[in-house]
Amino acid sequence: MMNVAFDPSELNRIFQSQRAAFQADMAPDVGKRTDRLDRLLKMVSRHAGDMAKAISADFSHRSRHETELTEVLAVISAIRHAKKNLGHWMKARRLPTARAFRPAKNQLIRQPLGVVGVIAPWNYPLQLSLSPAVGALAAGNRVMIKPSDMTPRFAGLLREIVDRHFAEDELAVVTGGVDLAKAFVDLPFDHLLFTGSAEIGREVAQAAARNLTPVTLELGGKSPAIIDVSADLAAAARKLAYGKLLNAGQTCVAPDYVLVPRGYEDRLVAALRRAVGRLYPRMVDNPDYTSIANDRHLERLRSLLDDAEAKGAALTEINPGHETLDPMQRKMFPTLVLDATGEMRVMQEEIFGPILPILPYDSLDEVIDSLARCDRPLALYWFGSDQTNRDRILHGTVSGGVAINDCIWQVGQEAAPFGGVGASGHGAYHGETGFCTFSKEKPVFYQSRWSGLRLLTPPYGPLFSPITALLRRII
Repeated sequence: MMNVAFDPSELNRIFQSQRAAFQADMAPDVGKRTDRLDRLLKMVSRHAGDMAKAISADFSHRSRHETELTEVLAVISAIRHAKKNLGHWMKARRLPTARAFRPAKNQLIRQPLGVVGVIAPWNYPLQLSLSPAVGALAAGNRVMIKPSDMTPRFAGLLREIVDRHFAEDELAVVTGGVDLAKAFVDLPFDHLLFTGSAEIGREVAQAAARNLTPVTLELGGKSPAIIDVSADLAAAARKLAYGKLLNAGQTCVAPDYVLVPRGYEDRLVAALRRAVGRLYPRMVDNPDYTSIANDRHLERLRSLLDDAEAKGAALTEINPGHETLDPMQRKMFPTLVLDATGEMRVMQEEIFGPILPILPYDSLDEVIDSLARCDRPLALYWFGSDQTNRDRILHGTVSGGVAINDCIWQVGQEAAPFGGVGASGHGAYHGETGFCTFSKEKPVFYQSRWSGLRLLTPPYGPLFSPITALLRRII
């Protein structure tokens, strides 16, 4: 199924139909919301195999098992978590009332925003299209999704199967290239969620600002992994190898580089060699090892290595099967970069591939100081057993999320928010956080018929001063 471009006028028509549908039903009950989630669950379950094939075709090769684990199961988990908790999330909350205003009361209601736009990237096209939609639909919104034009087969298939399971004014997928993407972000959405690069994220935020559209940005960045002196090096290497090579490193929360105590570098290299060999004894014809998504991205990764080597880095390629790469497959052997410096592009750009710089450090203070000078990452990984050192890292650094003694899996926690900070993005979703992101938490003040506030209105009489004196003491 190939991607078919949308006409901008058609794009606006769909937006207006969703806006009109929302205006006609601004507070869908739990039954309607559950029905939409049920249909989404049925759609994903029924077409999981077809979507995995489409994604693999777009990548040249994408591990079917990785698509099942990181995309299909992730979306199913999000839907089931939302269904289980939906009634609780929708309930109005009683808020405390200051003594001066009693017996009045305060309440917080969660109201749908309207029409939500989702712009998804190419690296996890299924998960990052539909996981935000789960939160938006649960919150009672209408949703429009713009998948990446770099995964055209998947985008076309998603559009087709969504059309089968949803009315256009409930959930719609629009497909096309740069012109459509620009028209999409120009729409006056009630909320817009973008996942992708920081460069494009800035453009999206600027376009949304023209309509005062609130934006959630999920941008990634250079997520560090820190090996403490107390770490089990072999266990850490196994976790790092898995986290780095999942989807061939094309993951926004992949460990981007490793900080290791000075003198441990060779031991870590040896441990990583063993770990990679166990995960992928061969790579060229291994269905478990994913290809680089496109030629441009592959050339960028190669240029990062060329630049690092030209500037003095030592490259260690891991090729357990002693194979020769087939250029048509767009696969890349994992490569460790030693002696990397800040002048190298590999330490300036998010890598987004199977390349892992290893940097030594002399003290934890040095690590904390160096991270304070960097953009705040989407994820941070710490390996060790020393709780004091762990807590120093937790409280001395800022990142979107943290995993202790593992990689990647913090993203799969539906009860926890997922989002960046600073250059790695702002806003968050998943679970109840996503429900709130796509809702207006509206405070409501209920005045009592016995309110004493009438004594504080003109004409101000002799009681005004003693009452305000009392209020100063009790408020």
